Amino acid sequence: MVKVEIVDEQDAQANSPYASQASSRTGSSVSLSSVGSDLNGEESFYERISALVDIVPPTTRHSISTKISKTASFFKTSGKIVGNLVWIVTTSALLVGLPLAMSLEDEAKVVAQEQEMLAQQQGAQQVRISFHRMALPLPFLLISVVFHFCPFEYPTRRGRGVQ
Repeated sequence: MVKVEIVDEQDAQANSPYASQASSRTGSSVSLSSVGSDLNGEESFYERISALVDIVPPTTRHSISTKISKTASFFKTSGKIVGNLVWIVTTSALLVGLPLAMSLEDEAKVVAQEQEMLAQQQGAQQVRISFHRMALPLPFLLISVVFHFCPFEYPTRRGRGVQ
């Protein structure tokens, strides 16, 4: 036979872990605030992440770990290769390019000096040519200079000299 008992509401809520003293309208907000205060404030981010290990299945964890490991290995290997290539290029540029640049600069200096000497020779030849051209009228030039600086009277048509 079954025995029936009448249970008070207040007694049932007091024994339940989810029960609260407030009415049903405010019961959810009260329970959330009590849950927030129950958390340990000293728990670190790492501890929270490590607690998630049980949620992710082992096969998924292994595949994620493998992908991260392969990606890190790829970047490490490619970084070493790029570093070696940069080293090769810079040392080659210093060992080959620098002496080549220096010799090209020296060659440019020699060419500039040759052009300067050629210009000087052409200038000297032009001076000689102009001197030879001046050699013919030189007596006439001397006569005009002498007449200019020597005071003497020029005869005029009327027979009187100019002073």
